Amino acid sequence: MKNLSGKLIKWGIGFFIVFIVLILLNPFGYNSLGYREVVESPTGGKKVVFKSGFYWKMPGSKVTRYPNLVTMDYSDTQSESTVNRSRAKIRFLDATTGMAEIIVKYKMPDAEELQLKIHEDFNGSLSHFANTGLAPYTLECLKNTAQLMESEQHYSGGRSKFSNDFRDQLDYGYYIVDLSEETIIDSTTNETKRIYRSEIRKNANELPERGKNDLKEYGILIASQNVVDVDYEEQVDQKLKKKIEASTRESVSKQNLITAQQEAMTAQAEGKRKLVEIEYQEKQKQTQLIVQAETQVRLAEKDKEKQRIALEAAKLEAAKIKELAEAEAFAKQRIMQADGALEKKLAAYQEVQKLWAGAFAQYQGAIVPQIQTGGNGTAQNGGLDFMQLMSMKAAKDLNLDMNVKNVKK
Repeated sequence: MKNLSGKLIKWGIGFFIVFIVLILLNPFGYNSLGYREVVESPTGGKKVVFKSGFYWKMPGSKVTRYPNLVTMDYSDTQSESTVNRSRAKIRFLDATTGMAEIIVKYKMPDAEELQLKIHEDFNGSLSHFANTGLAPYTLECLKNTAQLMESEQHYSGGRSKFSNDFRDQLDYGYYIVDLSEETIIDSTTNETKRIYRSEIRKNANELPERGKNDLKEYGILIASQNVVDVDYEEQVDQKLKKKIEASTRESVSKQNLITAQQEAMTAQAEGKRKLVEIEYQEKQKQTQLIVQAETQVRLAEKDKEKQRIALEAAKLEAAKIKELAEAEAFAKQRIMQADGALEKKLAAYQEVQKLWAGAFAQYQGAIVPQIQTGGNGTAQNGGLDFMQLMSMKAAKDLNLDMNVKNVKK
């Protein structure tokens, strides 16, 4: 038991010593996500660890860390970029200047030999590689892009072209540019001035000719680029201000002109509408008068027709009455000729009898004389005598020839 305990103690001490040695020599490395590490062994061997996590290295090895994306940040704010610099000064084709704020991300090569070449050519320093390799190339492409346009062209809508030209040169190399001189009249000041035109030199295939792209031999690619802003110099700002004011005045003038034209068109349309409305109303009145006149004419014609019909009816009625009267007279004449006008004679006789009977009835004197003289001894009665006389007259009258003579027409 004592021997076993002694061996365990020795083994424990041995493991402890080895553990201490391993900690001191540090044979393990760890690569973080988003990075790669170049490992240089004491014997001169080199390798690149691309995967994240723990890896084995020879004790005493030198480790240099590189980010997978190298960020060049040209701005006035500090960030976690690989290189932080102030805004880059650029000069446009018209000799005006500006301060450009840009961010460019370079992707490091995935091939081990290319990464080792960068490591060797730049003395194993990420800072040296970024400041002496990436930064000059970035600024060269940026400034060369600014030489392709004037500041006025840039702020008047050329920002997109500026960004595209910058990216194209970063990817494939900066353009070789030919300059030409030209005289123009300034759109703001109306002054004649000499300017220069830049044209990208083209090869036989009409493709841009480019300068040497040093990044290609290292297998570096452009992950992204962004021209955040360009702050123009005071002269350009004043020119831009004047142009904006002129453009604003022109826009206001155009708007006023459009408004005036619109108002004139509206007034014209309103006048036409009123004329049409008046014409329509007058036509309505004319139509109404015509209809009324035609109605009156038709009514007059109808009334005339009614009068004509009434006249014809009156004539017919008169003719009818005449015919009836003539027929009745003819009938009476025939009757009178047939009975000797007996009916009329009787009527006349009755009327005469009524008259003397009435008169006799109203007589108040003495019908028989109160004193009689002479005579043949017979009594005299005046009433009886009167009645006898009237009866005799009636009998005589009835025997009279009272025929109605026929009168020929």
